[in-house]
Amino acid sequence: MDGRRRNPYELTEETPVYVISVAAQLSGLHPQTLRQYDRLGLVSPDRTPGRGRRYSARDIELLRTVQQLSQDEGINLAGIKRIIELENQVAALQSRVAELQAAVEGAAAAMQQREAAVHASYRRDLVPYQEVQQTSALVVWRPKRAKD
Repeated sequence: MDGRRRNPYELTEETPVYVISVAAQLSGLHPQTLRQYDRLGLVSPDRTPGRGRRYSARDIELLRTVQQLSQDEGINLAGIKRIIELENQVAALQSRVAELQAAVEGAAAAMQQREAAVHASYRRDLVPYQEVQQTSALVVWRPKRAKD
């Protein structure tokens, strides 16, 4: 969330608003199929205080995906459940990676600021820096001879 208060009446794709008959019509499935998918844990709609199912737009999309995987791809319901679980796990891991990347970037920025502060605190008047010139001259030292 962005820190602002959300309007409690604002509808999102997560808002459970559709009764089972409407959800069945929107997804192209029979209401009994939706009940079966709920029992199997493929799609878990919210419940009203009277235990009635309420489906969100995201639930409807998931119902369509289950139907497509089942009919077009020939995947059984156990396989579809596993696919959904893995997709949810991947989404959670991607979210966690994004959080960790933000934390690492924040730590790197803080470290760079501290490093800059340390460098700024150096007293340059104590050890003046002078560029050393490199030459190829050779200096030979010979001790002085004692005079006889």
